[in-house]
Amino acid sequence: MQTNKRLSLKQLAVALIAGLSLGGQALAQTGPYPNRPIKLVVPFVPGGTLDVVARLLARQLQDSLKQPVVVDNRAGAGGVVGVDHVAKSPADGYTLVLNAATPMVTVVSLQPTPYDLFRDMAAVAQVSTFDYVMAVNSKSSINTVQDLVQQARKQPGKLNYSSAGTGSGQHMYMELARSAAGIQLQHIPYKGNAPAIQALLAGEVDLMFDTTLGMLPQVQSGRLRPLMTSSAKPLQALPNVPTMDSLFPGSGIQGWHGIFAPAGTPKEVVNLLAEAIRKVIGSAETSARLRELGLEPSDLGPERFTEVVKRDHARWGKVIRDNNIKAD
Repeated sequence: MQTNKRLSLKQLAVALIAGLSLGGQALAQTGPYPNRPIKLVVPFVPGGTLDVVARLLARQLQDSLKQPVVVDNRAGAGGVVGVDHVAKSPADGYTLVLNAATPMVTVVSLQPTPYDLFRDMAAVAQVSTFDYVMAVNSKSSINTVQDLVQQARKQPGKLNYSSAGTGSGQHMYMELARSAAGIQLQHIPYKGNAPAIQALLAGEVDLMFDTTLGMLPQVQSGRLRPLMTSSAKPLQALPNVPTMDSLFPGSGIQGWHGIFAPAGTPKEVVNLLAEAIRKVIGSAETSARLRELGLEPSDLGPERFTEVVKRDHARWGKVIRDNNIKAD
């Protein structure tokens, strides 16, 4: 009896020590956010604009949040793999994703995805906005959008354009412009931005609608001629190039980069992250670097950014349905 009593007391002591240890771990995990490293997923391969922006933000945010912010590239399926990883991660603010507008909102209209954009993801902050530029080879006989429309109506479907693939920003913006102009163009998808713009420079295709970052160097070198920009306001770098909204009222739209968390992430954590991002984006160093990349810093928080995501989802979804665009 005494042996059994001694064993019971010993077991009780072990249990108490284990309980205290587990309790200490629980307290550490539920302490003030953040108290451990944060992972920022980029759903594409390293080296692109999105990856550059993510690494810029990671360096600045870890100083602000006093915790490491680690960039994790998880490419695949047009960004679906990376977003799905975040959607299925714990909703605790330690796994986030930085994505661009078209891969974030168009992919869910193009094909079934293992997550629901609005059920499984929460918008945290818009980081930057950017514009697209429609351009032709400088040797082209097309000098204006009016020339383009005139030629396309004379020979429907003869003129063609390149893109980085079905559902890419280049594809979506050109389809939006084509629909607004009421013309037929042939889509030639390539495997990535580089070969798509190279095809335009080589004269293999007639035109392309690419980001300001992709187009400006070629425009400034004289190899490409800009016809139109996507935004509602003229671009500072191309003040004499008409906007899509001025030519086709109501059609102007910008691209964006934004950070998302798993749905259910505590509101106080989302707000803390949004405020930290806002301060980092507002710093002179970060703003200058973003502008060097052809981006405009943004300060939209969760509520206003959610409105933008919903608006763009509806708009691009309509473009996809109206033009019967299917995923490759």
